[in-house]
Amino acid sequence: MKELVICSGKGGTGKTSVTAALAALSQNRVLVDGDVDAADLYMVVGPRPYQEGDFEGGHEAVIRQEDCDACGLCHELCRFDAITETPDGSGGNVYQVDPVMCEGCGVCVHFCPTDAIDFPVSVTGQWFVSDTRHGPMVHARLKPGGENSGKLVTLVREMAKELAAEGNFDLVLVDGPPGIGCPVTAAITNSDMILAVTEPGVSGHHDLMRLLDLAKTFSVPVAVCINKADLNPKLSRKIVEDSEARGATMVGEIPFDPAITQAQIHGCSVVEDGESAAAEAMRSVWKKTEALLNQV
Repeated sequence: MKELVICSGKGGTGKTSVTAALAALSQNRVLVDGDVDAADLYMVVGPRPYQEGDFEGGHEAVIRQEDCDACGLCHELCRFDAITETPDGSGGNVYQVDPVMCEGCGVCVHFCPTDAIDFPVSVTGQWFVSDTRHGPMVHARLKPGGENSGKLVTLVREMAKELAAEGNFDLVLVDGPPGIGCPVTAAITNSDMILAVTEPGVSGHHDLMRLLDLAKTFSVPVAVCINKADLNPKLSRKIVEDSEARGATMVGEIPFDPAITQAQIHGCSVVEDGESAAAEAMRSVWKKTEALLNQV
């Protein structure tokens, strides 16, 4: 079983569009939407959930008013301004925790002189296991402002690997998060290969280089494809040169093609929506990527 993670140094490069196309082109695979902060692979693969659960991503302070002596120490110590101070009408104050502002650091809990602050686990997201027309899919979504997306990415990857092992699947195909932060680290650690999707813009080039440096730190081989490559051929050539200089392997260039948008409107990937220049390029990218993946 191999695990391929599709990443991008920045958002908006077309990473999910490429993942959806590879999901249609590959065989005997388990899909993973690892972009839990902005999960959208479901829009083009049509998942039908049959299992789901809560993700407990942290803690949230709650003041028990009956035990609080209104000393105000928690209000003074909270560096996130999460504890509000409201006059009680009799010369004193009532202290409450704003759940939106609370970062779950636990300082107020530790220093409360009357132990009047509870610290329960908070549910920050949900995970799902679904059927799709391309096979099983493990995906998740954080609640707005939810914490610990890296842990949730790790959870869906582990669930997908278990599912793949039980069902004798050959491939785990992960739509990874953008950027180079904690969620990306959680997505690529111990994976077999990364397919980095970039675009020929200044930020696309810059952030791809950062992603390649991160992948080198974890000793994960990287293949690179350039989406909308024909919009800036000069910068596309620069991306090819700099990527290869960092040890990455180029697997193709995808032209700008309205057919990709039309396929999304139809709720499918571009390779499922008739013939087009982008569809042909996607097939070439997968053929080369698959060959590299079989070598690692």
